[in-house]
Amino acid sequence: MSIWHDPQTLDALNATSRGTLARHLGIEFSEIGSDFLCASMPVDERTHQPYGLLHGGASVALAETLGSTGAVLCVDRSQFRCVGQEINANHLRSVRSGRVTGTARPVHIGGRSQVWAIEIVNDAQELVCVSRLTMAVIRAAAL
Repeated sequence: MSIWHDPQTLDALNATSRGTLARHLGIEFSEIGSDFLCASMPVDERTHQPYGLLHGGASVALAETLGSTGAVLCVDRSQFRCVGQEINANHLRSVRSGRVTGTARPVHIGGRSQVWAIEIVNDAQELVCVSRLTMAVIRAAAL
Protein backbone atom coordinates (compact mmCIF):
# COMPACT_ATOMS: atom_id res chain seq x y z
CA MET A 1 0.00 0.00 0.00
CA SER A 2 1.38 3.38 -1.02
CA ILE A 3 1.58 6.49 1.20
CA TRP A 4 1.40 8.83 -1.80
CA HIS A 5 -1.76 10.91 -2.22
CA ASP A 6 -0.57 12.10 -5.62
CA PRO A 7 1.87 9.58 -7.17
CA GLN A 8 4.36 11.04 -9.63
CA THR A 9 6.82 9.69 -12.18
CA LEU A 10 10.56 10.25 -11.88
CA ASP A 11 10.40 12.46 -14.97
CA ALA A 12 7.73 14.63 -13.35
CA LEU A 13 9.68 14.94 -10.09
CA ASN A 14 12.89 15.84 -11.90
CA ALA A 15 11.03 18.42 -13.99
CA THR A 16 10.01 20.28 -10.81
CA SER A 17 13.69 21.01 -10.17
CA ARG A 18 14.04 23.37 -13.12
CA GLY A 19 15.21 26.79 -11.96
CA THR A 20 15.87 25.64 -8.37
CA LEU A 21 18.79 24.94 -6.07
CA ALA A 22 18.23 21.21 -6.62
CA ARG A 23 18.92 21.59 -10.34
CA HIS A 24 21.99 23.76 -9.67
CA LEU A 25 23.41 21.08 -7.34
CA GLY A 26 22.63 18.29 -9.83
CA ILE A 27 20.09 16.53 -7.61
CA GLU A 28 18.16 13.88 -9.53
CA PHE A 29 15.32 11.72 -8.26
CA SER A 30 16.14 8.09 -8.94
CA GLU A 31 13.51 5.89 -7.26
CA ILE A 32 9.97 6.09 -5.91
CA GLY A 33 8.87 3.26 -3.63
CA SER A 34 5.57 2.72 -1.88
CA ASP A 35 6.87 4.57 1.21
CA PHE A 36 10.19 6.17 0.22
CA LEU A 37 11.92 8.46 -2.27
CA CYS A 38 15.54 8.37 -3.45
CA ALA A 39 17.64 11.02 -5.14
CA SER A 40 21.34 11.38 -5.86
CA MET A 41 23.74 14.28 -6.19
CA PRO A 42 27.27 14.56 -7.58
CA VAL A 43 30.19 15.31 -5.32
CA ASP A 44 32.04 17.87 -7.44
CA GLU A 45 32.88 21.57 -7.61
CA ARG A 46 29.18 22.46 -7.16
CA THR A 47 28.91 20.57 -3.88
CA HIS A 48 32.45 20.83 -2.41
CA GLN A 49 33.59 22.95 0.49
CA PRO A 50 37.05 24.63 0.32
CA TYR A 51 38.94 21.45 1.39
CA GLY A 52 37.55 19.47 -1.54
CA LEU A 53 35.03 17.54 0.58
CA LEU A 54 31.26 17.30 0.25
CA HIS A 55 29.82 20.45 1.84
CA GLY A 56 27.51 19.72 4.77
CA GLY A 57 25.05 22.26 3.42
CA ALA A 58 24.85 20.34 0.15
CA SER A 59 23.93 17.20 2.11
CA VAL A 60 21.26 19.18 3.94
CA ALA A 61 19.94 20.52 0.61
CA LEU A 62 19.66 16.94 -0.68
CA ALA A 63 17.89 15.86 2.53
CA GLU A 64 15.44 18.76 2.44
CA THR A 65 14.73 18.23 -1.25
CA LEU A 66 13.85 14.60 -0.58
CA GLY A 67 11.81 15.17 2.58
CA SER A 68 9.88 18.17 1.31
CA THR A 69 9.09 16.43 -1.97
CA GLY A 70 7.88 13.39 -0.07
CA ALA A 71 5.74 15.59 2.16
CA VAL A 72 3.93 17.31 -0.71
CA LEU A 73 3.25 13.96 -2.38
CA CYS A 74 1.39 12.85 0.76
CA VAL A 75 -1.18 15.67 0.74
CA ASP A 76 -3.92 16.93 -1.54
CA ARG A 77 -2.00 19.78 -3.21
CA SER A 78 -5.22 21.53 -4.21
CA GLN A 79 -5.87 22.11 -0.49
CA PHE A 80 -2.53 21.95 1.33
CA ARG A 81 1.09 23.07 1.12
CA CYS A 82 4.05 21.69 3.07
CA VAL A 83 6.77 24.01 4.33
CA GLY A 84 9.91 23.24 6.29
CA GLN A 85 9.97 23.93 10.02
CA GLU A 86 13.20 22.32 11.19
CA ILE A 87 16.01 20.22 9.81
CA ASN A 88 19.05 18.69 11.45
CA ALA A 89 21.88 16.63 10.10
CA ASN A 90 24.72 14.55 11.46
CA HIS A 91 27.66 14.30 9.06
CA LEU A 92 29.29 10.92 9.63
CA ARG A 93 31.79 10.42 6.82
CA SER A 94 33.56 12.67 4.33
CA VAL A 95 33.23 12.26 0.57
CA ARG A 96 35.58 13.72 -2.06
CA SER A 97 34.08 12.48 -5.35
CA GLY A 98 31.44 10.30 -6.95
CA ARG A 99 27.80 10.57 -6.00
CA VAL A 100 25.81 10.49 -2.81
CA THR A 101 22.31 9.04 -2.66
CA GLY A 102 19.63 9.90 -0.15
CA THR A 103 16.59 7.90 0.87
CA ALA A 104 13.69 9.62 2.63
CA ARG A 105 11.07 7.75 4.65
CA PRO A 106 8.31 9.21 6.80
CA VAL A 107 8.50 8.90 10.57
CA HIS A 108 5.13 10.64 11.02
CA ILE A 109 2.49 11.79 8.53
CA GLY A 110 -0.10 13.88 10.30
CA GLY A 111 -2.73 16.41 9.35
CA ARG A 112 -0.66 19.38 10.55
CA SER A 113 2.90 18.13 10.47
CA GLN A 114 5.14 15.49 8.98
CA VAL A 115 8.54 14.20 10.08
CA TRP A 116 10.92 12.59 7.59
CA ALA A 117 14.14 10.63 8.17
CA ILE A 118 16.74 10.86 5.43
CA GLU A 119 19.86 8.69 5.13
CA ILE A 120 22.59 9.63 2.66
CA VAL A 121 25.18 7.09 1.49
CA ASN A 122 28.24 7.23 -0.76
CA ASP A 123 28.96 5.07 -3.81
CA ALA A 124 30.17 2.26 -1.50
CA GLN A 125 26.80 2.39 0.35
CA GLU A 126 28.53 3.75 3.47
CA LEU A 127 26.45 6.09 5.61
CA VAL A 128 27.56 9.70 5.07
CA CYS A 129 24.79 11.71 6.74
CA VAL A 130 21.57 11.20 8.67
CA SER A 131 18.99 13.94 8.75
CA ARG A 132 15.55 14.56 10.18
CA LEU A 133 13.13 17.09 8.63
CA THR A 134 9.94 18.45 10.16
CA MET A 135 7.37 19.87 7.76
CA ALA A 136 4.30 21.96 8.56
CA VAL A 137 1.15 21.14 6.62
CA ILE A 138 -0.84 24.32 5.99
CA ARG A 139 -3.93 25.22 4.00
CA ALA A 140 -3.09 26.43 0.51
CA ALA A 141 -5.10 29.60 1.05
CA ALA A 142 -2.76 30.55 3.92
CA LEU A 143 0.12 31.23 1.52
